[in-house]
Amino acid sequence: MILEEIRRTGAVQVHALVARLGVSDMTIRRDLDALAKRGLVEKVYGGATSVVGRPAQDGAGEPRSVRALAEKEAIAAHAARLIRPGTAIGVSAGSATWTFARFLEDVPDLTVVTNSIRVADVLRTGGRGDRTVVLTGGVRTPSDSLVGPVAVRTLRSLHLDMVFLGVHGMAEGPGFTTPNINESETERALVEAGRKLVVLADRGKWGVVGISTVAALDEADVLVTDDGLPPEAVEVLRDRVGELVIVETVAAELPELAEAEA
Repeated sequence: MILEEIRRTGAVQVHALVARLGVSDMTIRRDLDALAKRGLVEKVYGGATSVVGRPAQDGAGEPRSVRALAEKEAIAAHAARLIRPGTAIGVSAGSATWTFARFLEDVPDLTVVTNSIRVADVLRTGGRGDRTVVLTGGVRTPSDSLVGPVAVRTLRSLHLDMVFLGVHGMAEGPGFTTPNINESETERALVEAGRKLVVLADRGKWGVVGISTVAALDEADVLVTDDGLPPEAVEVLRDRVGELVIVETVAAELPELAEAEA
């Protein structure tokens, strides 16, 4: 979202992003630092600007960040409707699950266990008095997830109704994978803590293989993906996962950021 706004307007301000996204000043600054290290933005005092000459579009002629946002939001909205009030769910770290957390506002009496500081931040700012958010503890990674033996021990002591898992990649042989070995054991413990596994994965994850497998395809009770998934992937996944849900996505323009204060 930050990248698309910079590409659209040429610059963003930290305080406007804080108001827009409902996260802390520190979170926005960390995100800008990460984007700057990858050469995607130029940091300036109070915000960031575009990097001149860097392509903003993918081969389809539409900014990938806009399409990916539409896909993730459609997937997240459907997944949120699978939750019954009064249940306990687990939510993994990742951009798909961070988006998903924003759609949980209307689910009453919910207990959420997560190893993602960013997901916990979204749920904390929601303001519901009937929600319990449990962070697993553990070693903090650069992506703000908590991993390691403390997180694993916590998860192995819990019993969750559903687990919502975001993945780096999915493929016929390796299954659902992650590029981070340190995170994989924690994510596997989260999967094992749930009675039902729901995987959130947009079409861009098909054919991508990370170094470590988190779960086999047939361990997913439900896979929620978007309508851009290739036909060959649909055939494989329908045969392997418990239920394949394909949601329709429509990319829309992002609304304007809040006006900067004088």
